[in-house]
Amino acid sequence: MKRFVLLFVTAVVCTHCSAPKEKIPPAITMEKSSSKIVVYQVLTRLFGNQSTLNKTFGTVEENGVGKFNDIDGTALKSIKDMGITYIWYTGVIEHATLTDYSKFGIPADDADIVKGRAGSPYAIKDYYDVAPDLAVDVKNRMKEFEQLIERTHVNGLKVLMDFIPNHVARTYKSDAKPEGVKDLGESDDKTVSFSPKNNFY
Repeated sequence: MKRFVLLFVTAVVCTHCSAPKEKIPPAITMEKSSSKIVVYQVLTRLFGNQSTLNKTFGTVEENGVGKFNDIDGTALKSIKDMGITYIWYTGVIEHATLTDYSKFGIPADDADIVKGRAGSPYAIKDYYDVAPDLAVDVKNRMKEFEQLIERTHVNGLKVLMDFIPNHVARTYKSDAKPEGVKDLGESDDKTVSFSPKNNFY
């Protein structure tokens, strides 16, 4: 059975202590062991972003955004070499944003309900799709994500991914749902302000 290890290390240096230096414990190193699970979290939109502008309410073009393709074999090998066994990709599922992707069949979101321009990666807009911001070619966004998963596995790492079942965007509308699946709120009774049978109150 594998053990899950969370390790928090705090180093305190006392400049006026009289303790001999040999009493200070050596630095903790992460041993490579198949018996430990070590998770490395990646907020995908930040990982490969080369922009340092960080403009308040800036657009994707101004502030930049990391892409699935930025997490390449070199990056994954470096992560693996640190003793990491799992990568936790966050912010992957399509969420509400102010970037207009209507030409790709993804309806624009209302600025009144989006946090900033990039939106919260936890305000899910489509459980069956990935964030178009993260793709080089928006039409092939799912393929690019699948290639990232494949690269991750090829480099000896396993994948964890956020799934947020209880926090969706008010404008939830799937453009990639399987046939016969209804959108959240599609059957809500909008004539009442509250109903326990509604997805949205």
